[in-house]
Amino acid sequence: MPPQKFFLYVRKSTDVEDKQVLSIDAQLTELRVFARENNLCVVDEFIEKQSAKVPGRNVFGQMVARIETGEAGGIIAWHPDRLARNSVDGGQLIYLLDIGKLAHLKFPTFWCDSTSQGKFMLSMAFGQSKYYVDSLSENTKRGLRQKVRMGIFPSQAPVGYLNDSRTKTIIVDKKRAKVVRLAFEKYVAGDMRLEDVSDFLAQSGVLTRTGKRISKTKASFMLANPFYIGLFKYGGEIHEGRHEPIITTSLFEEAQAMLKLRGQPERKAKNEPQPYCGLIACASCGMMITAENKTKRQLNGNVHHYVYYRCTKKSNSMVCKEMSLRSHVLDNQVSSLIKTVTLPTDWAEELERMALADYTSSAVSVAAGRREREASIDAISLKLERLLNGVNNHLNRTPSFSRNSRGVK
Repeated sequence: MPPQKFFLYVRKSTDVEDKQVLSIDAQLTELRVFARENNLCVVDEFIEKQSAKVPGRNVFGQMVARIETGEAGGIIAWHPDRLARNSVDGGQLIYLLDIGKLAHLKFPTFWCDSTSQGKFMLSMAFGQSKYYVDSLSENTKRGLRQKVRMGIFPSQAPVGYLNDSRTKTIIVDKKRAKVVRLAFEKYVAGDMRLEDVSDFLAQSGVLTRTGKRISKTKASFMLANPFYIGLFKYGGEIHEGRHEPIITTSLFEEAQAMLKLRGQPERKAKNEPQPYCGLIACASCGMMITAENKTKRQLNGNVHHYVYYRCTKKSNSMVCKEMSLRSHVLDNQVSSLIKTVTLPTDWAEELERMALADYTSSAVSVAAGRREREASIDAISLKLERLLNGVNNHLNRTPSFSRNSRGVK
């Protein structure tokens, strides 16, 4: 019987070379020794530098696809958390064990076999790995929120500042801070556009962390960043920071006013809204109509303005052949339609007479009801006044007692 074939899989959670730099080499060395000591036939090695928190790892997907084709029936890894830290990838491996595509999973630090108990232990290990990732995320967010409460910006410092790794705070980059302050002053003075600000920063040696030129968009973001006056944005809110401001509040506000002034100008509509737009649709295709203003200049100097209404012709199912109409023609069409539903003159006169008579009678009845209510209010007020006077007279005749005397005072 030929030996069982295995894939060797190693992974670290980041593709940055200076982080977890020994992780890959250490896993490879340990796993190769483990395979040799246990006489395991390794047909290929897979190295991945990506987090397993969410599905979609390319190298892992390639390995699973080759397992499904039968190239190997086992995987060697340092620990189950190297294979999966999410429920999808973990469930996929357990399913491959169920259907027999995957026969063995070998770990130097964890033991399981292709039995019901082994798969249960494996699922527990995958679940524990996912729990670790979830709790790590929650703890990280909690730490970030605490830094915000303390007034510390929990991210990379903007241009003009530095992240102090010793104190975990943000300090002023004295060399770049002068250039940033000068860029604000020049922009506020009106001597620079955003392109000029980008050029000025590049000429002054102020570049991005990757050594690239600060673009026009990033220059605009820099000029609008409240971080330079001691504030910072986090979670959609403005927070007061503990870092030292580079510019004054008045200079920052002047920069915002200049950004707004030099921003995209307000565009006026070419055509003023016309009365029928949005109310009338084309009779042929059912699309809404629109209006256009036309100006005619004659040789004698006269100028005439016209309004034409036409179909927007936005139908996808048919081609509308309706022509445009002058506004007075459309006015006449609308008036003729209104006339078909208007009341006859004698009906209108009779309804007006009935409405006037009803108003006159109702006004008389309302006035009479108001007088009746006023009389009732006067009677109630008189009774209330008599009652209050009686109570006051009774209190005045009642003898009072003194705490300091034995008899009636």
